[in-house]
Amino acid sequence: MKAAVYYENGGPEVLKYEDVPDPECHRKGIIIRVEAVAIEGGDTLNRYSGYMPGKPHVVGYQAAGEIIEVGAEVTDLRVGQKVATTGNWGSHAELRAVPARTAWVIPEGLSVREAAVVPVTFGTADDCLFEFGRLKAGETALVQAGASGVGVAAIQLAKRAGATVIATASSDDRLDRLEALGMDHGINSVREDLNEAIKRITDKKGCDVIVDPVGGPTLQASVKALAYRGRLSWVGSAGRETIKLEVGSLIAGNRTISGVFLGAELGTQRAHDNIARLLAEVARGELKVVVDRTFPLSEAAAAHAYIESRAAVGRVLLIP
Repeated sequence: MKAAVYYENGGPEVLKYEDVPDPECHRKGIIIRVEAVAIEGGDTLNRYSGYMPGKPHVVGYQAAGEIIEVGAEVTDLRVGQKVATTGNWGSHAELRAVPARTAWVIPEGLSVREAAVVPVTFGTADDCLFEFGRLKAGETALVQAGASGVGVAAIQLAKRAGATVIATASSDDRLDRLEALGMDHGINSVREDLNEAIKRITDKKGCDVIVDPVGGPTLQASVKALAYRGRLSWVGSAGRETIKLEVGSLIAGNRTISGVFLGAELGTQRAHDNIARLLAEVARGELKVVVDRTFPLSEAAAAHAYIESRAAVGRVLLIP
């Protein structure tokens, strides 16, 4: 099969399009013919400095396509079904092997390309807001990096839950595109001071729930933006900067930080059922998948570079 691979960590230029051996089907797994790859922020981070179990390495959490082989112990999936899948790696390829427990049958009315985006992106956003953030109607939610895949999902989910939604983005153009998704207030993260803007918008109260996929200095600003009893869900280090965090203000305000990693939850029935619910809600039009651009799998390096340019709103797809 063809795949986008690399032999060493680094920038997008390390990605090469090559022939690699087809994956083998585990007795508790499936193999899919990939039709769409949703590039996650974690994919670019792993390519940059993450663990490589072998060389060449095929990166990638999330892909959707048609089942072409089913393991001997799998009873709830069959050849020919269209599924969305997650895994620790392997999405950037024409074929992909995953455990059956991390595959979801795509509901009627949902395209393969849309379904490819949902499990990690919407599952992470939902956990940040509700499982760990405990967001309630009437509260204020701040979504850092609102134009990211998780950001786009979190804005919609928070608005639907009855929250006032604030989001940050690196340009006014990106902020303008978030208004239709439910953003009430936008903050230009390049031009504006976050904490001053939050004081103005919330009348100095702060935010009840914050979703922060950026880390680095942004995480410290998020801590300062918390309201009394505010909850911060820290879900990544997209900024790739060293984190130096002063947390004394957490005690005085009974505030909390939760690290959120959906991958640690995927083996649970709760997470599996939650993602199935989100797929159904997207299929019914209750939530919207935003795809910014698509690239051929052979142009994975260009797709990664485009993501890192911070021009995209929503997810970028690779099409084998």
